[in-house]
Amino acid sequence: MIYGERIRLRAIEREDLPTFVEWLNDPDVLQGLLLHTPVSRATEENWFEGMIKRPPDEQVLAIEVHLPGVIDGDAKVPGAEEGRKLIGSLSLDTIDWRNRCAELGIMIGDKSYWNQGYGSEAVRLLVQHGFKTLNLNRIFLHVFETNPRAIRAYEKAGFVLEGRERQAEFKDGKYIDVLRMSLLKDDF
Repeated sequence: MIYGERIRLRAIEREDLPTFVEWLNDPDVLQGLLLHTPVSRATEENWFEGMIKRPPDEQVLAIEVHLPGVIDGDAKVPGAEEGRKLIGSLSLDTIDWRNRCAELGIMIGDKSYWNQGYGSEAVRLLVQHGFKTLNLNRIFLHVFETNPRAIRAYEKAGFVLEGRERQAEFKDGKYIDVLRMSLLKDDF
């Protein structure tokens, strides 16, 4: 587990998959993702089987928030276990060990937690893990120009714009630019 002030990052479990399927079929959530077609439970099961075969450092992590007042198990909150609720996922992918770099990806699927700084905190936690535990030198990401909420979260975590891939993605009937951002260990 990787603990932050309001969240923790943990391994994805098979029991999380129905929640992911729900999120990945929500048009609002899909606006920031590369997915374009509905996701079935079987598709997500196949993804999970492949993901757990990846090296441990490249496996996707769940983002959970702490639910005040539920720690002792006094109350039952749907979707919450041990005073925590799953709200999203993130990972460091395609780690290049020779060049000490990786690509970051994140999804806050539970829309009730959007615009509250949880994405920023999750990104900062994973970046800290990447630099201090995995000894990476550079973490980069791609983000759609049409996703200002994500761009703000990345900037708050210290990422800087490296470049723009013009009209690189076809989304909602039009071509949009994809921004490439990065953060170096020395700048963290």
